[in-house]
Amino acid sequence: MIISIASGKGGTGKTTVATNLAVSLDFAVQILDCDVEEPNAHLFIKPHMEETRTITTPVPEVDMEKCNLCGKCGEICQFRAILVIGETVLPFVEMCHSCGGCMEVCPEKAITETTRELGRIEKGHRNGLEFIHGKLRIGEAMSPPLIKSVRQYTRSDMLTIIDAPPGTSCPVIASMKGADFVLLVTEPTPFGLHDLKLAVGAVRILGIPCGLVINRSDMGDDRVLDYAKTESIPVLMEIPFDRKIAEAYSRGDMIVEAMPEWKEKFVQLYHDIDRIAG
Repeated sequence: MIISIASGKGGTGKTTVATNLAVSLDFAVQILDCDVEEPNAHLFIKPHMEETRTITTPVPEVDMEKCNLCGKCGEICQFRAILVIGETVLPFVEMCHSCGGCMEVCPEKAITETTRELGRIEKGHRNGLEFIHGKLRIGEAMSPPLIKSVRQYTRSDMLTIIDAPPGTSCPVIASMKGADFVLLVTEPTPFGLHDLKLAVGAVRILGIPCGLVINRSDMGDDRVLDYAKTESIPVLMEIPFDRKIAEAYSRGDMIVEAMPEWKEKFVQLYHDIDRIAG
């Protein structure tokens, strides 16, 4: 089963839920940190890293000795990543989505592939827990290709927990698509409710069952609970605003290790997800 843990906004406690759920279970689990722009699950898991892999993507390279400046490459590119300007062809590789269309339509076969680095993937483990995360290259604009590379590590013989990036844009969709269940983490504030509604809309477009964790649940008001009831979204866990939890988080410690009574609650969270996901 693949569980994607997401949120409409940052700072709701998504990584806290993902990491504590992963270490609470006593069977084969892997956690994929797909928040490749700012991965931080490793700060809590503290894995022993054993493998690093550089991820690249194909981009066009133009041989101007063959090119006849027909402009067909620029016409097919929907992202304006290659243009004929004057007597030359300019590829804007940072905008390229690596579809290969420009090479297909070039009548002179003047366009070939080169590569540019997207980032890297690191793999490790902690007491049997498999850990993989991606780190986007500084200055890189497109994270979905790297997220898809991280997700290629998904194993069918393990429970896969995905720590998705915040928001509802393309990186989040790349992290949720194909999951069996999406666990949305929110907070009982006006901002939390606003962005939760956006996240629920995205999940429903994908047709994935979802549930809710409310973090800092004893702050704010009841509008998130009212919304969940109206939309028939099960609230599977509420985490209070507790000083001990905040202190454990600030030290980079697991809640379930600093406060062992929480382990049973996270195990029950998994069983509830398993029941709903079928």
